[in-house]
Amino acid sequence: MFGGGQITLFHFRGIKVTVDWSWFIVLFLVILFMVGFFEDLLGEGGSTPFLLALLSAVGFFGSILLHEFGHAIVAMRNGIGISSIQLWIFGGMARMDREADSPGTEMKVALAGPAVTALIAIVLGVGGIVASGWTGFQEAVLLESRSDVSGPMALVAWLVTINILILVFNLLPAYPMDGGRVARAIAWKRSGNRNSATRFAANLGRVFGYLFIALGLAWAFSGNAFGGIWLALIGMVINGSARGAAMQTALGSRIGDVRVADVMDREPVTIPGDLSVERALDEYFLRYRWPWFPVVDAGRRFLGLIERDRADEVPEISRSNSHVSEYVDHDIGLYVRDDTPLDALLANQNLRRLGALMAVDAEGRLSGVITIEQVGRALRNATAR
Repeated sequence: MFGGGQITLFHFRGIKVTVDWSWFIVLFLVILFMVGFFEDLLGEGGSTPFLLALLSAVGFFGSILLHEFGHAIVAMRNGIGISSIQLWIFGGMARMDREADSPGTEMKVALAGPAVTALIAIVLGVGGIVASGWTGFQEAVLLESRSDVSGPMALVAWLVTINILILVFNLLPAYPMDGGRVARAIAWKRSGNRNSATRFAANLGRVFGYLFIALGLAWAFSGNAFGGIWLALIGMVINGSARGAAMQTALGSRIGDVRVADVMDREPVTIPGDLSVERALDEYFLRYRWPWFPVVDAGRRFLGLIERDRADEVPEISRSNSHVSEYVDHDIGLYVRDDTPLDALLANQNLRRLGALMAVDAEGRLSGVITIEQVGRALRNATAR
């Protein structure tokens, strides 16, 4: 929904931050709304209300971005790769390469974003109280018509309010929102079954989705057309995402207890890490015509992937003296444990991008390669059964 082109803003710790074209719609609407807000507050037009509105939009989207980085950093610390963070018309989205492998990890990742949002609200609130006192800041938050609130203080108060709203909304138990993921983690912990917990959370999410649609339509017919339509669209997105999660869980249930090790290729072609780039190009890339190869050390420990484009970038004069291990991609999202349930790969972004993932054992040694074709074959076999 609302697909289209993406624009890369920057990279941070290997995470690509992008914006969808639909994000510019919200950016325009926020600036337009806040310009009118500050013009009414200050009783003047010109550049000052526009500048404050622009800062409001930057603060708003900065808050959403920090929220998603909270999810991303905690996920990465728990071995879950993050391919990108995307801003779009309904907020932000951290794209994880795989699902959490335990209820505890699911809970920590889900609560990391709201924790960052709460921290932003607290820091801004304390700063506002220190700057203008409790009464002055309270007037700024309430925007009482008789209060003498400055533009910057109104900006801070608005950001505090909007972050509190983001916090409360995200903690609603509507999967796949943060509160819904918390509900899934709790159900997973109690039942010991991730699939049944996902079904429970997805059904709860669909209930909230229909509720948002109904409330949005009622709100729209009562006079607030824009806010009502917006809430109804959010309900449609939540309902669709929850429905997709339920369908994925149904597929996972059919796969049963199949693990990566059960279907992977146990004899992948690998490149020794101490091999020169020149020999790697001649003996592997030119021979097999593959775009990438896994790289291992003398103990067969997985070091990362070497891609043809990366090897080609090495100057010819340096290729004979440069080792392959110096140019590998170490992204943790490129490999999975060989005892990982196969259904955990159904939403893996790197599996779709590369067409395969490396499988390692408990000691980090490369034990095989799992391809998207092998996953698809296992799904077809499970469906046939």
